[in-house]
Amino acid sequence: MPPLINTPVYFGNFLVTPQVFHLTTHSFALVNIKPLLPGHVLVSPRRAAKRLSDLNHAEVTDLFLTVQQVGRMVERFYGASSLNIAIQDGPAAGQSVPHLHTHIIPRQSADLDGQGGSDAIYGMLEGEEGDVGKHLLERSSRRPKFPTVDDSTRKPRGEEEMAEEAHMLTREMVQQQLHDTASQSAL
Repeated sequence: MPPLINTPVYFGNFLVTPQVFHLTTHSFALVNIKPLLPGHVLVSPRRAAKRLSDLNHAEVTDLFLTVQQVGRMVERFYGASSLNIAIQDGPAAGQSVPHLHTHIIPRQSADLDGQGGSDAIYGMLEGEEGDVGKHLLERSSRRPKFPTVDDSTRKPRGEEEMAEEAHMLTREMVQQQLHDTASQSAL
């Protein structure tokens, strides 16, 4: 499946163009290689800024408006009742790719009861299963393709699967934008 955009998009050093489902002036949204829960996506600035404090005013505004818009879409599309929105701002905070990114994770009541409750998501983000950089490196040609997976329930996804999800979510973003426009007009 061809990428939705013609311009290469990088997340740190990783080319992620086929994973991108939404692009704005200063930000992009992409599907996650190894989502913690269904619908777990990332929103990142187009410029490879490492930290939130590295962004200028226009980039911060665009990033958070994009997080809000993508969040509404994934919550609706995945039938969630809430969202986790998280930024690991720097290596000591668990950031695994030196490119600022916001995790958006759709949540449902009791979705992690078998893993310690709703707050278990924070340990998942900080642990090996949330290490986006590691999973991207494993996919790259610099390392062997996907060694043994660290758990039996979450498997890294292939390029084609992520591209298909990106296409599906692109269509959903168009629907969300139409809905948002209609809601704004009603005010």
